[in-house]
Amino acid sequence: MSAPPALGQAAPSFTLPRDGGSEVSLSDYADRIVVLYFYPKDDTPGCTTEAIDFSADIDAFAKAGAVVLGVSRDTVKKHEIFRDKHGLKVALLADEDGAVCEAYGVWGEKSMYGRTYLGIDRTTFLVGRDGKIARVWEKVKVKGHVAEVLAAVMAL
Repeated sequence: MSAPPALGQAAPSFTLPRDGGSEVSLSDYADRIVVLYFYPKDDTPGCTTEAIDFSADIDAFAKAGAVVLGVSRDTVKKHEIFRDKHGLKVALLADEDGAVCEAYGVWGEKSMYGRTYLGIDRTTFLVGRDGKIARVWEKVKVKGHVAEVLAAVMAL
C-alpha cells in the first residue's frame, strides 16, 4: 500500500467512469473544492449511511463551492443500482482496477473476524481550490463525518 498524499501536496490526478455513463476527471473541478471520499463497497451498511448523509447535504456542499465524489472499486452498473435504490445525489466513481485507490494510499490489508483481506480503508480527502490536499480523514467513522467535512469545507 502506498502512503496517502500529504497535506499541501498536489492531489493525484485521475479520470474515472461514473454512474450515468460519463467520465469524471479531477481536473474538471479546477478552482473548486473537491470532497473525495473512498468507501469499501456499494450497499453495505456503513457505505450506505455515508452516501445517504453526503447526499442529504449535497446542496450545502454546492453552496460552499464544493463537489462530492465517492470512489469504490465497484462497477458503474453496481453504482447505478446503489444510487437508484437509495436516491443518492453524489457522483459515484468506479475505480475497478484500483489505480486511483493506490494513488491515494487507501488500498491495503484489512482484517475482520480474524480473516485478513485486501480492501479500501474508508478515507476522505479535501482538495482545495489550488488542487492540493487540504485535509485527510483516515479510518473514518461514519456517524458525524459528513458534518465535520462540511465544516472543513466552509472553513476553506
